[in-house]
Amino acid sequence: MDKILLAILQKKLESIAEEMATSLRLTALSPNIKERADFSTAIFSAEGELLAQADAIPVHLGSMSASVIEGLKSFRGTFSPGDVIIHNSPFRGGTHLPDITAITPVFVDDTNHPQFFVANRAHHADVGGMVPGSLPGTSTEVFQEGMIIPPIKLFSKGKLSEDLLALLLENYRTPQERRGDFMAQVGANRKGVKRMQELAREYGTNTILKAQEILLKMTENATRTFLVSLPDGEYEFTDYLDSDGISSDPIPIKATVHIKGDSAIVDFDGSAPQVKGNANAPLAVTKSAVYYVFRCLTGEHVPANSGGFRPIEIRASEGSVVNPVWPAAVSSGNTETSQRIVDVVFGALAKATDIVPAASQGTMNNVLVGGKDPKTHQLFSYYETIGGGTGATKSRNGEDAIHSHMTNTWNTPIEALETAYPIKVTAYRIRKNSGGKGVNKGGDGIIREYEFLTSVTISLQTERRIFAPWGLFGGENGKQGRNILIRKSGSIEELPGRITITAEPGDRLRIETPGGGGYGRREMKKEKNI
Repeated sequence: MDKILLAILQKKLESIAEEMATSLRLTALSPNIKERADFSTAIFSAEGELLAQADAIPVHLGSMSASVIEGLKSFRGTFSPGDVIIHNSPFRGGTHLPDITAITPVFVDDTNHPQFFVANRAHHADVGGMVPGSLPGTSTEVFQEGMIIPPIKLFSKGKLSEDLLALLLENYRTPQERRGDFMAQVGANRKGVKRMQELAREYGTNTILKAQEILLKMTENATRTFLVSLPDGEYEFTDYLDSDGISSDPIPIKATVHIKGDSAIVDFDGSAPQVKGNANAPLAVTKSAVYYVFRCLTGEHVPANSGGFRPIEIRASEGSVVNPVWPAAVSSGNTETSQRIVDVVFGALAKATDIVPAASQGTMNNVLVGGKDPKTHQLFSYYETIGGGTGATKSRNGEDAIHSHMTNTWNTPIEALETAYPIKVTAYRIRKNSGGKGVNKGGDGIIREYEFLTSVTISLQTERRIFAPWGLFGGENGKQGRNILIRKSGSIEELPGRITITAEPGDRLRIETPGGGGYGRREMKKEKNI
């Protein structure tokens, strides 16, 4: 295929995914989607391979293909124009229950089978379960974390299943907000279908299908080229989660990366068995984290699609913390364990190449607050993740106060937060000197403090409160994070990484996020200046 035409089609596919993202964000009802942009949009082949994506959430994008494939298994041969499948099961390609995926077939050329699929995954601020926000600090089984949705048609031939929607909304604390977000997801997919059909009419379906295969192969070849640049061998690294929220025992995650020629095996043998708390990462999450690491190292010029997954084999024993079995609690596996998987795979590859960064903050600092708004007398559920410092690299300092690795959400503006909820933000600034020192310094974390104007339930899912983000090649570790509850009375409580607790009007929650690790010994810098 002509290279110019191929580049045009690649950019057009990516622009369709971006337009879907814009549609979803502009029409969503919740601040979590509208302000924080906690969602992802993408285009898939008829077999469920990722073809193009918007710049969004890595933990979504590397795992969404598994959700699409599960949808295909459930409804293959029965798709019709206007169908919208939704599901969120962590044991069927999902991540955690608030992440609900919407999948729509794309029919072109008057055929009776879809040639493509468009899909989006959005984090809903509440899907039921034992606490507001559906990410409990101390859950022990998936049923406590919200309502599980198997692959099911929310729309069939363009007609909404009112009964299904009513069943879902009855189980959510904020039903009207959820309805609005569902409809925004549906609308975004409709936009994607329309644009894909227009693309097929302009260039021809066969041309797009040919470009699809070439783009997948390009990314596969680029990944193989990177792997060939690494010395053959086995590279191990072990890091730890602080705890699972139930036991105080640390949780080891070990990765052995086998490099041989143009392929890699990432083996998690030696990682902990699945735990009682919610730190278990579904297999789709584990795969997503591994794919993300290799995607980072292959370079920005490489198209982002499933071709990059082909040279990488992932081995994760069933019943382990990186591949749990039903009905394990999994809600922080998506947010916290995914970050540690990234750390251990990067840590292993640092023994093969010096382009790997030091550890970033290694947590999403999940804060969930729910209660009854004294003004509206309606239940509310607020969810937020907070950025931190990124790890330094061979060529530059880490970034301050930013999301990293498996999350890519935006800041929630203080004005939006205080307008929507009975919460006041009393501090928001960079946590100075929290990044590790080195030839290049790790990025600094964030201090964010909330004052509650009504009685609330707070749930925290945070990490790196015990085990610090590691420095690399002699660089110092970043500072651990802290969670502090300051009572109106003046008493101060140091909170663990995972907890559900109540607070009263006038109480304040202070989150201090970790800094990134430094890169290289400072003495090396002095030696260079001599």
